[in-house]
Amino acid sequence: MSKADLRKKALAYHRHPVPGKLSVESLKPCATQQDLTLAYSPGVAEPVREIAKKPAAAYDYTNKGNLVAVVSDGSAILGLGNLGPLASKPVMEGKGVLFKRFAGIDVYDIEVQAANAQEFIKVVEAIAPTFGGINLEDIAAPHCFEIEAALRKKLDIPVFHDDQHGTAVIICAGLINALELQGKRLDEARIVCLGAGAAGLASMGLLVKMGAKKSRITLVDSRGVVHKGRRDLNPYKQAWARTTKLRSLEEAVQGADVFVGVSGPNLLSPAMVKSMADKPVVFALANPDPEITPDKARRARPDVIVATGRSDYPNQVNNVLGFPFIFRGALDARAKAITPAMLIAAVHALAGLARERVPASVLKAYGLKALKFGPDYILPKPFDPRLIERVPAAIIKAARGK
Repeated sequence: MSKADLRKKALAYHRHPVPGKLSVESLKPCATQQDLTLAYSPGVAEPVREIAKKPAAAYDYTNKGNLVAVVSDGSAILGLGNLGPLASKPVMEGKGVLFKRFAGIDVYDIEVQAANAQEFIKVVEAIAPTFGGINLEDIAAPHCFEIEAALRKKLDIPVFHDDQHGTAVIICAGLINALELQGKRLDEARIVCLGAGAAGLASMGLLVKMGAKKSRITLVDSRGVVHKGRRDLNPYKQAWARTTKLRSLEEAVQGADVFVGVSGPNLLSPAMVKSMADKPVVFALANPDPEITPDKARRARPDVIVATGRSDYPNQVNNVLGFPFIFRGALDARAKAITPAMLIAAVHALAGLARERVPASVLKAYGLKALKFGPDYILPKPFDPRLIERVPAAIIKAARGK
């Protein structure tokens, strides 16, 4: 499909037959006077009294336990940058569609006009009683780190920044499978991460929690290697600064086992891929144009395993594999937070599922005759019906400390 055709179809999709992608529907009948009496006055007073006596009763009498706020300030919209809260609304509505389609979770999208991180935090804290969970979305670093940390501390419901932890879960699941196929160990792998924003820092942090050695991870941002000698690093990058003579991406990837790119298009050259260790793993996740395309990477190194963020290449690292099912499990467990243990449980559930026999329904959905665990299939497909069974169950088990 050409860009012109895509633009025309996308605009028509969002505008017709009615504008937008979400609506509110009633869960209970409201067709008679008796229905109205129960739905509103005077019947509604009874659950009000119950909740006033016991706040946890809100989960029994309202939709709180199945309702997530998708909240953004529009400061980092997809690959489009800071276009403001109103422009982020189509994305936030889309996120709501995915929550509902894949995990049956209802969403209110909330676009916040905030002058700074503290104002944003106050807004979300004020509206939090409505919801069973908060999904932060498309908020630029480093404010996203401050916002999430503050809200996690202040609120008694799960707060999850998908651009950080959702991305991290999918990257980690794909990476442990790719390393397995390449005959390598996570704790021995030399890893280079290009991109020191929300996704990059969270992904590297989760990899370390899973056994990767921080001393073997090199972080690279737009100014080069993040090293101890730099004086331009914010505290979040400073935590990853290494004592090293490496200064450029070209130097950093030489002999590396893994490249993870969450940056921009065409930043990893075929020559750089050639310089990596035997049987390398390349996750080129910039959207819509990756750091290197799979065909170029494979021409440079036939032994490489490549993942991208695009659906038209194998091994798509797609957050829809994570956030709906992670929230489903967290809501069903009545969790007060989404912990590292819960994220790691999701990683293992996703990685394990990719190693199993693929159902016929998945093959049909993707127009495939066959699909099995291997270099072109390291992650489950989003329409795999087993996701809703496996991932939430793993989350619930981890939430309960089992």
